[in-house]
Amino acid sequence: MSQVHESRPLAELLGGLVGDLSNLFRKEVQLAKTEASEKLSEVMGAASALAIGGVLLLGALGVLLSAIVSILAAWMVNAGVDPTLSTAFAALIVTVVVGLIGWMFLSRGLNALKASNLSMNRTASSLGRDAGIVKERL
Repeated sequence: MSQVHESRPLAELLGGLVGDLSNLFRKEVQLAKTEASEKLSEVMGAASALAIGGVLLLGALGVLLSAIVSILAAWMVNAGVDPTLSTAFAALIVTVVVGLIGWMFLSRGLNALKASNLSMNRTASSLGRDAGIVKERL
């Protein structure tokens, strides 16, 4: 070490250390803000792509279901059912089938989101044990 650093008072060295740590902390916070902003931009881009893809897929599903109705109606017409009645029956059948499938998925999702399934029992238990240990040692 040089002679200059050894002759500086301890208070001055500690003050310099505190200043350096403060600057380091500010720079780390600024870096975190910048990185969070970049990540938010990436997430927003991904969310818009997901939204556009979802809308297009929903449209494609509508067209597919319409095609299924048409095929089912054509099959009924070939079976001798009145064309207007066959279209109505085909639409009703597709609606009921797709509605039941949608209801099953919706019901499953709602059951998975019940508050009892989302509670963090292990974390709460662990925090309680940690608090007990801290109280014992104090």
